[in-house]
Amino acid sequence: MSKLKIGVIGAGSISEVHLNAYKSNPEVEIYAICDLNEQRAKEKAEAFGASHVFTNYHDLLALPEIHSVSICTWNNSHAEISIAALEAGKHVLVEKPLCKTVEEALQVEEAVQKSGKLLQVGFVRRYGSNTKILKQFLDNGELGEIYYAKASCLRRLGNPGGWFSDKERSGGGPLIDLGVHVIDICWYLMGRPKVKSVTGNAYNRLGNRSNIKNLSFYRAADYNGAVNTVEDLANALIRFENGASIMVDVSFTLHAQKDELSVKIYGDKGGAELEPELAIVTEKHDTILNVLPQVDNLSFDFVDAFKNEIAHFIDATMGRKETLSPVQDGVEMMKMLCAIYESSETGKEIVFE
Repeated sequence: MSKLKIGVIGAGSISEVHLNAYKSNPEVEIYAICDLNEQRAKEKAEAFGASHVFTNYHDLLALPEIHSVSICTWNNSHAEISIAALEAGKHVLVEKPLCKTVEEALQVEEAVQKSGKLLQVGFVRRYGSNTKILKQFLDNGELGEIYYAKASCLRRLGNPGGWFSDKERSGGGPLIDLGVHVIDICWYLMGRPKVKSVTGNAYNRLGNRSNIKNLSFYRAADYNGAVNTVEDLANALIRFENGASIMVDVSFTLHAQKDELSVKIYGDKGGAELEPELAIVTEKHDTILNVLPQVDNLSFDFVDAFKNEIAHFIDATMGRKETLSPVQDGVEMMKMLCAIYESSETGKEIVFE
């Protein structure tokens, strides 16, 4: 059987994990790479054996032999490129977030419906092994109905700069970059209820803190300490139609003693922590039990999850599986994220009819 030809659009840092995951998949061939920076595209093509290099994504999409594409570009181009790829008859894996606005998200959803092609949103934490294990407990009713979740992803120093700190290209700061992951994984584990209302706050008090010395942090390839138009910190309370709620806070920078990552869910029969490590809380014979699963990875394994995500994407394009992160979920997530920003700007709760 001939291999499926894959194109990757955007050759920045996140493309590396997509390319490595495709490389390890025996069913695919990395066929084409596109980036506005031709030199970067050529370097990635050489490293991963791609035979075609482009600086215009339309040229890549014009190749009839391309089966699927990964979109790893700035957030402000996700919708435009996704729609063009779907119209060109390609299956699409688009990095999170789906786009920048609800209006764009609905346009992408319409393009999916018209094209009949698959679009998978890059909610990679859904594909982690610790998530899969916990989902089995939830699907079997072990924790009962999940009515509350709480998530934090706090960096004390970690504004990547570059396009991440340029609101025009990114759509926002830690909320749309980090918050999207932790809100999504809570919402997914809660059974993806419909959002009812959102109250949120976004703060820009500390800037990007490029002045800090003696402590290193991840910087984007196009880092520029002079540019920062995104929030430092955001928090929110999200309510759902079934009465459940999520409380979340995320930051690029904060006067905190250390970074913090935690994801917790609570049901009427038990609770669980997904991060920093998988743990389950239950009750037997009138006694509370803290249950520690005996598994290889209690925490999120970044590389393994991307391999799972790409493998699942290929399976879904071939009709062997349903995607775990369809376009509809991308739309609902944009409703939540945009409502948090809107609530912060207006000082009001945003209610969905």
